[in-house]
Formats: sequence, structure tokens, C-alpha cells
Amino acid sequence: QVQVVESGGGLVQAGGSLRLSCAASGRTFSSYPMGWFRQTPGKEREFVAAISRGGGSTNYADSVKGRFTISRDNAKNTLYLQMNSLKPGDTALYYCAQDRTARIAYAPPHGDEYDYWGQGTQVTVSS
Repeated sequence: QVQVVESGGGLVQAGGSLRLSCAASGRTFSSYPMGWFRQTPGKEREFVAAISRGGGSTNYADSVKGRFTISRDNAKNTLYLQMNSLKPGDTALYYCAQDRTARIAYAPPHGDEYDYWGQGTQVTVSS
């Protein structure tokens, strides 16, 4: 059974930083691309960043390019999202997800490419 668990959310002032972590188990972590998404009440889930299974390919939403960095440690079965220069508009529930397919050199930017999702971790950025 695949489990995906996010951590690291919290309250931070605008301009600050947070690092989210995501632990995945149940399948060979290093075989699957991973992604981060976010959602605020009343809005559609939004793509944030994705990384290929080896870490060599990444994708970012335009809104976070240059501020957020996605990375993974396959030895620890853990995905990360380093968020710098945070803005109030980054406030959301952040979800980690694992791709359904063991693809090479691909960082999926679409939510429907992912089968396994965590419960989310709340990030709140105050102005």
C-alpha cells in the first residue's frame, strides 16, 4: 500500500522561507516521478513543481520559478520543496504526489498523471 505523508508546513512572514518534506513508501521511491501541488478553498488544485525519478529533470509553475526548488533524496525516500521569498499568495494546502508510471526523465506537470496523494500540509504566509 502506497503512503505519502507531507510535513514542514507552518506560518511564516512574507519574504521568509519554509522547507516541505514528503515521505513516500509502498513502492520503489526512486522509480517514480514526484510532484508538489497546492490548493486554496474555492480554487482548483494548482501545479507547483515536479521532478523526474532520478532528479535530473524538473518543472515549475511560472508563479514559483526562481523562488522554489524541488529536490529528492532517493536513499531516504523523501521529496523536498524549498520555498524562499514567500508571498501571501503562496498561502495554500500543499500536497505531495507520486506518479502512477515509472517514467524516465519526465517531471509530470498535470495532476491527473499522479495516482497517490498525501493529506497535505498547510502553508500560511502573512503580510
